[in-house]
Amino acid sequence: MIYDVIRYPDPRLETPCDPVEEFDTAELKQLVADMFDTMYYHKGVGLAAPQIGVMKQIAVLDVSLGEDPGQKIVIINPKIARQEGRIREEEGCLCFPGFREKITRAARVVVAAKDVSGMEIRIEAGDLLSRALQHEIDHLNGILFIRHMSALKRDLIRRKIRKMIKAGEWGPVVPGPKREESSVVKA
Repeated sequence: MIYDVIRYPDPRLETPCDPVEEFDTAELKQLVADMFDTMYYHKGVGLAAPQIGVMKQIAVLDVSLGEDPGQKIVIINPKIARQEGRIREEEGCLCFPGFREKITRAARVVVAAKDVSGMEIRIEAGDLLSRALQHEIDHLNGILFIRHMSALKRDLIRRKIRKMIKAGEWGPVVPGPKREESSVVKA
């Protein structure tokens, strides 16, 4: 199932999520599969559960955009265990379609989390995966990428969105038909 992606300023996007307590269930596995389908449909490299209205600490990532199934990652109840360095790169968010800004984040991270079965996992990452992990973990904690911008840029984006809302040009991303992984359009 392809979900709608919630757009800013929906208050759920700035609400910290509850930890997952039950693992290895059919419902959790289906949600994760649906999250991957939704992420690929919208051409994202990551998707956090609150972006589809599920207020649980679950995120999916694939920096290969579906090209390499071995790069699919599921993180549940994640914590950043270590951060190193700083890097400033352009970043976007499915909840802010059309907006991209340079954001400063840690250059490398180590993330401790659980997988769908409840097993502890540890991910060491740099480059795009590091950025995506930090972005999705922020979502699970109710932190949007605009909070990493200067107040001036943040206010400018908020004003543009308010204008778009008034004009009826801003709303939920409406899903199309469910796509199989082989037909995903690569960005």
